Amino acid sequence: MFGIYLKRELSRRKKVALVVALGLALGIALVITVNSVSAGMQKAQDKVLESLYGLGTDMTVTKARSAPGDNASGGPRFEFDAQSDEDEEQSSDRVMTQGGEALSASLVEKVGKQSGVANAVGALTLNVTKVDGSFTQGQAQSGSGQSQGEGGPGAGGTSTGQPQVQGGGASFDVNSYSVAGVDVTDQDLGPLAGSEITSGKTFTTAQSNAKVAVLSKSYAKENEYKVGETFKISGTKYTVIGIATPESSESTTDVYLPLKQAQTLGDAKNKVTTIYVKATDSQRIDAVKSAIQKNISGTTVTTSADLADTVSGSLSTASDLASSVGKWLSIAVLAAAFLVAGLLTSSAVSRRVREFGTLKALGWTSGRVTRQVVGEAVVSGLVGGVLGIAVGLAGAYTVTAISPTLEAELGATAGGMGGGPGGGMGGPAAQQSSNALEIALTAPVSATTIALAVGLAVTGGLIAGAFGGWRASRLRPADALRRVE
Repeated sequence: MFGIYLKRELSRRKKVALVVALGLALGIALVITVNSVSAGMQKAQDKVLESLYGLGTDMTVTKARSAPGDNASGGPRFEFDAQSDEDEEQSSDRVMTQGGEALSASLVEKVGKQSGVANAVGALTLNVTKVDGSFTQGQAQSGSGQSQGEGGPGAGGTSTGQPQVQGGGASFDVNSYSVAGVDVTDQDLGPLAGSEITSGKTFTTAQSNAKVAVLSKSYAKENEYKVGETFKISGTKYTVIGIATPESSESTTDVYLPLKQAQTLGDAKNKVTTIYVKATDSQRIDAVKSAIQKNISGTTVTTSADLADTVSGSLSTASDLASSVGKWLSIAVLAAAFLVAGLLTSSAVSRRVREFGTLKALGWTSGRVTRQVVGEAVVSGLVGGVLGIAVGLAGAYTVTAISPTLEAELGATAGGMGGGPGGGMGGPAAQQSSNALEIALTAPVSATTIALAVGLAVTGGLIAGAFGGWRASRLRPADALRRVE
């Protein structure tokens, strides 16, 4: 009886039911779309942090580079022999540590012994500036407007100006790339942790001081290096044993070497620039950070949360809009939809005074009348929920299909730490103002979001039913008799 009457009444009042359903559908669709875009923003930010901070890394320990003294040189110097044979190729490499001030390698063990630290690994980041080219000797020619002997014999032509050197000069190419020294005994944490070896192999524990290298995919492709080939850094020849592909965004590291080899290249024996730290419990990261800062003075501890605060660019702007404006807009639209649904249902009950009064005269209780009104409202809400989910999924799919590109810039954190190699602070980007990455935005829809939409649909129906049910419960059979014409 309840179902039959419910179906008949909804069929009679299609317009009101449709308006209620569409209002709820609009609010629910907006909630799904905003939640999906917000989830995509969070996913994009996690992707940025994973690629720049490090897979499995909870925090890094570095030391801010001290201000240079008055007598410190401002930058790299290169010296070439200009008296060499013409067109002789000359080359020079300048290797410098990057990131922060070098730390003693013994601090890695000290950090590892702090309470709450599961593992600690040291790494050394270098920047290599390679300059190669040649000088070309110029040719001396007379400086007069008329060269010697011009006009033939007897013409009286003579050269009167000073000889001038024409042609010649220098042509040099400058190439800069980053190098990361990896602790080959523990590669699950550190620069290589965020990359996958897609060609060749990675380092073995026996290669702690071997002249071998792993190259990033982009660097190997740009320079046409393959596994088994060799290249030189400051006169030292290294054999390529593997090609690493970042698991997320592009890494800022071009070349990976065993830590001892990197220390030798950078003239930084027993030094590291970054200590990668993994906590025993993700809930204790702040406590571990405080313990390291307290027990190891002069260091800067940066967590992934600290790094997230430095992300700017269009990704940050869009994330702020989605999380603030979008969510508040969703709440406002939902509140308006609930209110409109309630008012329309209450208004519909007012127009059904004769009907409900007659039903009460026939023996319907107030509770039964209320349940009838609430049932109609809940069905309208569920229809609105289905429509809202469909529209919301379409909106999320559209965002994913378009995949707008957002730019994420990782600014320098305290102590001058920027995005590090393969995921860490203290890398080559530490000397730059920011490290920009482009991320394609997606809008994933989770089961939680769908469940939220269903819950909102039911809630909207119940709110509308509550308005109408309260009005219907106050009706008396006499009201129906008064309106009989």
